[in-house]
Amino acid sequence: MLRVVVTVAVLVVFVYGLVDVIRTDSRLTKGISKPAWIVVQIVLPVIGAILWFLIGRPRGTGPAPSRYSHPVAPDDDPEFLRNLEIRRRNQAEADRLKKLKDELNAKERKLDGGETPSNGGSGDAHGSGDAGTQGTDEVK
Repeated sequence: MLRVVVTVAVLVVFVYGLVDVIRTDSRLTKGISKPAWIVVQIVLPVIGAILWFLIGRPRGTGPAPSRYSHPVAPDDDPEFLRNLEIRRRNQAEADRLKKLKDELNAKERKLDGGETPSNGGSGDAHGSGDAGTQGTDEVK
């Protein structure tokens, strides 16, 4: 009965030590590198596990942090907010261009329909005034 208990205890210490070495981040191991700790654990099962727990294991660390990505609320996600701002700017620019295009089409229709040979001089004066304000609107 004592042999069974000792064998099970050795097996538990070996497996727990080996799994702990494997799960530990390689930058946090002390003494020797992570692959060397694995070799020590396999070659010297009980002594390697005891050495790992006394020397190699990082102190004060809890369980390994999970690295999975969890959903983030839209107002907490900087990428979403950045894309939202870009979409808003693009929409505002598209609306501005559409408004300018509509104004230009309206002025072209007005010039095409309202211009006659008899009052060409007055049409030019009126047209040059509109063209000046249109030019300033486009610069803004």
